[in-house]
Amino acid sequence: MANTGKTVATLLIGAAIGAAVGYVLATDADTRQESIEKLKDGLNTLKSKFEKKSKDIEEEIYNA
Repeated sequence: MANTGKTVATLLIGAAIGAAVGYVLATDADTRQESIEKLKDGLNTLKSKFEKKSKDIEEEIYNA
């Protein structure tokens, strides 16, 4: 059952990435650069949130 959740999550992440790439490639050059910058900013924000959550979970495990 756990594998099903991972499979669905992977599918949704792949679909989101595919949609983002398709959107960026479908726009003109000027808009494309702006979109790429927005995506980079969003991914950096997401990355920092995951890193913080990872540290919080690690601390919780070691302090338990």
